[in-house]
Amino acid sequence: MKPQSDLSDPRIIKALTHPLRISILSALEQRTASPSELADELGAPLGNVSYHVRQLSALGLIKLVKKTPRRGAIEHYYQAVGRAEISDDDWAATPEIVKEAVIGAALGQVGSDVRAAATAGGFGLPDAHLTRQRFRVDAKGWSDLSAELAKTLDRVRKISEDSKKRLAKGGGDGDRDAGVVLMLFEASEAPSEPSRNGSGTKTKKRARAKS
Repeated sequence: MKPQSDLSDPRIIKALTHPLRISILSALEQRTASPSELADELGAPLGNVSYHVRQLSALGLIKLVKKTPRRGAIEHYYQAVGRAEISDDDWAATPEIVKEAVIGAALGQVGSDVRAAATAGGFGLPDAHLTRQRFRVDAKGWSDLSAELAKTLDRVRKISEDSKKRLAKGGGDGDRDAGVVLMLFEASEAPSEPSRNGSGTKTKKRARAKS
């Protein structure tokens, strides 16, 4: 799925500040679903979910992919048309209050996914990965870190697409849901246990949260 990397439309940026819309987009990145299915999954009223689905569709972030007769009515199924992203330039121009809403909604979703995965034993495989690391960098170091994460994300997407193709052909073995979270942020406090070599805490465990 190609990312939408130039979201300069303020309506789209505003859409990404609503936690329910972010949850709907996340679900529809993985599969097709109807508003009623999404309402059951997300534990939200069907009317609210249907409204936000219509708004996301009008903004071009999701699309109607099929209609199915069901109990005397027509059920509509949607799929995300791209991974909603805000470019660096658009993010820099975004008002702080909107940034706070976007960050808060995204972190809330990450927290929910990770807690659900941990509760279900989702960090149990020996080759899963959990790393928390803090260190001091100069301006070039920060820029290099950002570029490295961008390259890693591109590689993650390629691996995901390759896996999807193999699974569609029935050739994938040991399939499972995988979750990857990449973050780079300016730390607000010094590490509680400072290290001269910049080492952090690393735990290898299994991941099953959504990407």
